[in-house]
Amino acid sequence: MSLIILFCSMQKLSVVIVCKNGAKVIGETIKSFSGLTDDILIYDNGSTDGTKDIVRQSNARLVEGSWEGFGKTKNKANALARYDWIFSLDSDEAIDEELKENLLQEELADETKVFEFKFKNFLGDKWLRYGEWGDDKHIRLFNRMKIKWNDADVHESLLLPTDVEVISVPGYVLHKTAPDIATYEIKMESYAALNAEKYFKQQKGAGSFKMFFSAALSFIKNYFFKLGFLDGATGYHCARINARYTFLKYKKLNELWSKS
Repeated sequence: MSLIILFCSMQKLSVVIVCKNGAKVIGETIKSFSGLTDDILIYDNGSTDGTKDIVRQSNARLVEGSWEGFGKTKNKANALARYDWIFSLDSDEAIDEELKENLLQEELADETKVFEFKFKNFLGDKWLRYGEWGDDKHIRLFNRMKIKWNDADVHESLLLPTDVEVISVPGYVLHKTAPDIATYEIKMESYAALNAEKYFKQQKGAGSFKMFFSAALSFIKNYFFKLGFLDGATGYHCARINARYTFLKYKKLNELWSKS
């Protein structure tokens, strides 16, 4: 009887996660949705680190497919979900109990509503309360009949009609950005290359002045204006790495134009 009651109390939404090589976090992420829904879909695009074995041993559903950039791949994965209400997250984004309880109370009936959540971003075990990652929030729950991701290869965004109503839900998405500073630095280098390619396709240019000025401005904004220094040494490294990401993004863009 208790299992029947639990099933009936779940939300008719699908958690959809696109991932690759998320073995260190995917198990904890899946576990955080226990009791929220009976459809947790993990769209894996080529993991080699044991991610797929972890998913198979969980209550999630594993789908393997190709990578077509962030936006297109997420839309492809959303189309495979059981329900129209999509809770779109990454493999390193779990939810806390407060958010889960509040989501269970939400009425998912109006397609014009989208749901926004606050994020707690962690670098290692450090919660980043300030800087680039402070006061972070995103829309992650929406109806796929009304809302889709754009086709961007990186830094994708939702295409929101003008009539949508944004609902804020108390609680947090717990984002494990990276296990350590070195990993975070490598991750941001990869994003810099992807963004350079994105800008190149959009015919955007960037000279040396923009490359250096934007990087310096990024550090000043995140470390001083956004109070990143209050996060201690981790706050400094985050501001430094984000400034370096900005520099590399435009440096790689200039290199693409030089080769063209």
